[in-house]
Amino acid sequence: MRAEVITIGDELLIGQVVDTNSAWIAQKLNEQGIELYQITSVHDSREHIIAALDEAFGRVDVVLTTGGLGPTKDDITKHVLCEYFGTHLIEDARVRAHVERLYADRPDVLNRLTATQWMVPERAEILENRVGSAPLMVFHKDGKILASMPGVPYEMKIAMEEQILPYIGRTTASIIHKTLQVNGISESALAILLEEYENSMPSSLHLAYLPKDGIIRLRLSAYGDCSEAEMAQWFERLKELTADYLVAETDEPLEMVLGRLLTARHQTIATAESCTGGKLASLLSKHPGSSAFYFGSIVSYDNSVKEQLLSVPQEMIQTHGVVSEEVVKVMASTVRKQIGADFAIATSGIAGPTGGSEAKPVGTVWIGWSTPTETYAECFHLGKLREQITDRACIKALVKMIKIVRESK
Repeated sequence: MRAEVITIGDELLIGQVVDTNSAWIAQKLNEQGIELYQITSVHDSREHIIAALDEAFGRVDVVLTTGGLGPTKDDITKHVLCEYFGTHLIEDARVRAHVERLYADRPDVLNRLTATQWMVPERAEILENRVGSAPLMVFHKDGKILASMPGVPYEMKIAMEEQILPYIGRTTASIIHKTLQVNGISESALAILLEEYENSMPSSLHLAYLPKDGIIRLRLSAYGDCSEAEMAQWFERLKELTADYLVAETDEPLEMVLGRLLTARHQTIATAESCTGGKLASLLSKHPGSSAFYFGSIVSYDNSVKEQLLSVPQEMIQTHGVVSEEVVKVMASTVRKQIGADFAIATSGIAGPTGGSEAKPVGTVWIGWSTPTETYAECFHLGKLREQITDRACIKALVKMIKIVRESK
C-alpha cells in the first residue's frame, strides 16, 4: 500500500512555517507498513489543490492532507474537497455539540466563523477531532482513501494516532527497518567493506547509507515476503561486519544512546563548553529521563569563566592558548569534580568565521573527556561553517564518550 502526504498552506511555501508534520507522518506510516511515496506542498489555491489531488490519486492508495481547515477566509480545503468529491456542506449535530463543549468556557470564541466548523461535506465520513474544532474528514474514491486533517501539529498527531491510522488499518504488506550507526570510516570505504554483503542480499532487502557529520546510519529495510527471522539474521551479520566502527545498534540520537548506557550503570555526566556554547547540554537534557544521568554544565565562553569557575590557570592559557589539549583537560577534570559526576566532556575550539590562525585555523576543536581514573583529549578539524563545526564537535564528543563508558569498569 502506498500513501502520499499533501500539505496545504501558503505559509509552508514562503518559509514562514516549517513542515514538521510530513516527517512525523512518514515515521508513523512506516510503522504501519505503508510506503510513503511522495510529499507535496501546495498553496491555498483551488486549482493547485485539485491538481495535487488528481496526481496523488493516480499513483497511491491513501492520500493524507493537512492544513486549511480553519474558520477563516483563507482556509479553503473543506470547500475544495466538497467540489472535488461532488458534494456540499451540511450541519453535523455531533460536531456542533463537540465545538460548543470545546469552547464552553470561552463564549467569545463561539461566533459566526466558529459556526462554519460544524458544517461538513455530506459525502464524507466524519471522525472526531478530540482536541480541536476542525472535524476529520474521510473520503473514498475508486477504492482509495483521502483523509483530511488539521495542520496544527499537536492536533494532527492525535488525529493520526487515535483516528486515521486505526481507520486505515494494518496492511498485510509489511516494511521492517533496522538501523545501526557507525563512525570512523568513510562512506566509500564502508561501501567497499560491505560490497560482498550487499551483492548477496535477497531482493526483498535493501541497505541505505545515511551519512551526517561523521556518523553513518546504515538502514536495512525488509519488504514483502522477508520474514522477521531472516531480517534479524542479516542485521546480525551487518553488525559483525561493522563491529570495529559500531557506535549504536539503534536509530536513536547519540545522546539517548549515551543516556541509556549511563542510566543502566547508575552513572552520571557533566559538561564544560566553550565553542559549543551549551549545545551539548541542550542535547543531553532534551529527552525525558535525562535527569537520571545528566548533572549539569558550565558554559565557559569567556576566558575569565574558565579561570574562575573551571580552575584553568591564566598562564596555561597564555602559554598554550585557550584551544589546546592542556586547557580542555583541566576543564573536563574540574567540571567532573565540581559537579560530582562520574564522567565529563569539555570543548574548546574556533567556530569562526573569524578568530583562526595558521597554526589553529577555523574549525580546530579540542575535546576533553574525564573519568574517575583518567582524562583524555583529542584535536579535530571540523570544517569551516560555524554551525557545522559545533554540530560535528558534539557528535565527536558523544561518540568517544559512549566508547569510554562502555569500556569502563
